[in-house]
Amino acid sequence: MRKILVVAALFAGMGHAQAEAQSDNLDRTPIEATTAKGEKVRLYPTGKWEYVDVAKAAEAKKVAEQYPENKVRPIDAQGGWMPGTKTLMPGDKDYNRGSLIKR
Repeated sequence: MRKILVVAALFAGMGHAQAEAQSDNLDRTPIEATTAKGEKVRLYPTGKWEYVDVAKAAEAKKVAEQYPENKVRPIDAQGGWMPGTKTLMPGDKDYNRGSLIKR
């Protein structure tokens, strides 16, 4: 039984290393495309897309910011993961205060 577990662990490790090596070789170059309305866009392999025209991209970003699903927790914030908890932004008096327990 122990030999089977060791062999399974080795194969799992090899599979992970191979998948990691393949992900580093992926081409992430966006594809230039044209919409049905004739607008130039960039299509990314992740499914994201954006306008090539800077003015249209800025206008689309303003519209997208109005939708609640795009109002996510900023990467620098702390907390707020559990329902009913507060998200602390940089500059808040409680931000990065560490433990209040005196040792």
